Amino acid sequence: MSGSGFSKGAPVHLSYPLTGRLLVRNSPADRVPSHGTDLAATSHSIDLVPVDEQGRSSRYTAASFLRPEPPQLFIGFGRPVLAPITGRVRIVHDGEIDHPAYRGLPSVGYALAQPRRVRRGWAHVAGNHVVIQADPTSGTDGRDDVFVALCHLQHASTTVRVDQQITAGEMIGRCGNTGNSTEPHLHLQAMTAPDATRAEPLPITFADGLPRGGQIIQVRE
Repeated sequence: MSGSGFSKGAPVHLSYPLTGRLLVRNSPADRVPSHGTDLAATSHSIDLVPVDEQGRSSRYTAASFLRPEPPQLFIGFGRPVLAPITGRVRIVHDGEIDHPAYRGLPSVGYALAQPRRVRRGWAHVAGNHVVIQADPTSGTDGRDDVFVALCHLQHASTTVRVDQQITAGEMIGRCGNTGNSTEPHLHLQAMTAPDATRAEPLPITFADGLPRGGQIIQVRE
């Protein structure tokens, strides 16, 4: 369900877009900008990584440290992604192919290629993504300039269309490994316009507050 009581300067209240056991990374509860940059309205964004009972996104092997791995080996790959707020779909981008996951030594090379992805534009950083314009009656205190982006979705997995009205908790796609992503996870951010390159960031929170990086949370279905 969506939150309430939003006002200028206050955080946007969201529900979690994934269920199950989630590892929190790059949380604005720890630092702002959470991802080390103010570009593309990401300064208050958060990453959620599905993990197992041991807190692992995938089982480690010797190969994990030496070469890229298929995203299908990761717990989060294909996990349903849910709308975190009620509103109207404004952007659906679904044409990026899921790439291998990078841990250990391969992650170094992937990180070095990040500037090239940034130069290619927002879609190559966000990968497949959906942007929802929050309903002014859904916890935004009447504001109509609250947009929520959900990024790195699985190729061809989106289940919504542009201009579709959706309710918080409704499935919009599946967790993937597209864009600037080293392993299957979901990137979530709120902003003042549908185009992240022209938007200002907005702070976010959840019903139980904003979790810190490294924290593992359990979200019920």
